[in-house]
Amino acid sequence: MDFDLPEETLALKQLCRDFAAKEIAPFAADWSERCEFPAGVFRRLGELGLMGMLVDEKYGGADAGFVSYVAAMEEFGAADQSVASAWNAHSTIAALPLATFGTHEQKERWLRPLAEGEALGAFGLTEPTAGSDAAGIRTRARRVDGGWVLDGTKMFISNAGTEMSLGVTVLAVTGENSNGSKRFGTFFVPDGTDGYAKGQPLKKLGWHALDTRELVFTDCWIGDDHMIGEEGNGLRQFLEVLDGGRISVAALSLSLAQKALDLAVRHAGEREQFGRPLHSFQAVGHKLADMATEIAAARWLVYNAAWLADQGRPFGTAAAMAKLYASEVANRAASESVQIHGGYGFIRESTISRFYADAKILEIGEGTSEVQRNVIARALTRSTS
Repeated sequence: MDFDLPEETLALKQLCRDFAAKEIAPFAADWSERCEFPAGVFRRLGELGLMGMLVDEKYGGADAGFVSYVAAMEEFGAADQSVASAWNAHSTIAALPLATFGTHEQKERWLRPLAEGEALGAFGLTEPTAGSDAAGIRTRARRVDGGWVLDGTKMFISNAGTEMSLGVTVLAVTGENSNGSKRFGTFFVPDGTDGYAKGQPLKKLGWHALDTRELVFTDCWIGDDHMIGEEGNGLRQFLEVLDGGRISVAALSLSLAQKALDLAVRHAGEREQFGRPLHSFQAVGHKLADMATEIAAARWLVYNAAWLADQGRPFGTAAAMAKLYASEVANRAASESVQIHGGYGFIRESTISRFYADAKILEIGEGTSEVQRNVIARALTRSTS
């Protein structure tokens, strides 16, 4: 078994590390304090060809695969979780529906500018009354001559309110089957469409530099050519691309956990108590050892899921395991790192405090920990029934 990353992936990882060190990390704290979305960073990522890593080269992407994507995410997430989370949403749940189910015309029209970094993508699933229960959404699409009319509200949608936004991909109910179950469709709604309105930026516990808003659709007409994939299959399509999104959030979690450990190790070496460095105390050393061990386990879960995806093998369960474990490890690591920092970890000027605030959402977004356990349990019971 060869656990070494390919040379091209290592080179990409170094490129992303250098970019993050120069263009992201020095400014991240200021962006967070001012809740400023750094659009310029994403334009420069586009210039480097890093905004379409999972998109076919035919449509302006790099087609680098999930292993390389995870390696890049480790570097971006360690610099700033807000920037990395915006990149995550753009690269996966925003771009992959178009990349997987869109027509050639749709890919040229909307996917290419996303992949080339000219614009930023968003996906609208969550609603005020539906999060984990994706099938419980109430936004409806009513068929009319030549198109569809959307009515409904989406909540906690990232990237749609930025100056780089091209539009939002939306999941909506399109009708009912003969057995009474809902039918769903996926639609692309461009910015500026009549009846499409954006709320004010939400004030969040973490991810302060990530633009997140409510979106409202009122008698919003879009043409037939705005439907992505087949009518009736929208939910299935979303769930298919969600597995890739879970790998991405798992990688985002891994980056936070590693950053928390790195900060803890550095502080434990610099800080003295009772005339000795903190790391010389067994209680602190054991915390560092436990963090490092859990992060190593998380890393292999994440890269295993990414490798399975790149090999074209089933990876849904592996993605759920990676997302579940890595997100919970990130929260434990962030908490332990703050504990090691003591009072210095509790002030907002400290780097660890920002990562601590960013950690909790990792157990919620792209499917809560409870949902991941349901996914894993269903896979186990199917295999034994």
